[in-house]
Amino acid sequence: MTTEEQAGQPGDILELPAASRATDIALDELELVYAFIYARVGNRADAEDLTQQVAMKAIPRLHQTAPASAIRGYLFATARSVLGAFWSTRLGLSEAELREDLALVIPAGPSPEAGTETVQQILTQLSDNYRRVLELRFLHGYSLKEVAAEMHSSVGAIKVMQLRALRAAAKVRIPE
Repeated sequence: MTTEEQAGQPGDILELPAASRATDIALDELELVYAFIYARVGNRADAEDLTQQVAMKAIPRLHQTAPASAIRGYLFATARSVLGAFWSTRLGLSEAELREDLALVIPAGPSPEAGTETVQQILTQLSDNYRRVLELRFLHGYSLKEVAAEMHSSVGAIKVMQLRALRAAAKVRIPE
């Protein structure tokens, strides 16, 4: 028997087994898992490797009748576990020590009202143009193009003005 006879006739289409519903859902969700991991490791190569580890660990263990939300939850739980192991080996700490560090209470910052008050105090001490640029860009969310149109200026001039306004704002001293 020749190799061609064993594999079928040349040009024959071999039908592969269909992926299960749970596997299809998991494969669709891996893009989000990758984004989740990438946001925590900061480099593409590690994120790809860790996402592959998540897929290899999670997909064989999926229940075929599980709802999509449960599959997504399991994938992200597996991703957190894989990330814990990654950082544990990377930092030379046990996973328990990493959890302890995460459990530390973050001290509360100033209240939002105090922040708003501070911003207003700083803005009142700036020139009209600087104040207007910062208000439009950061308080109203305008793009550079929109600010330029509003202030009848070029985008380049607005970029320069914004930089100067931010520098001037950084120099403002607020009485405590």
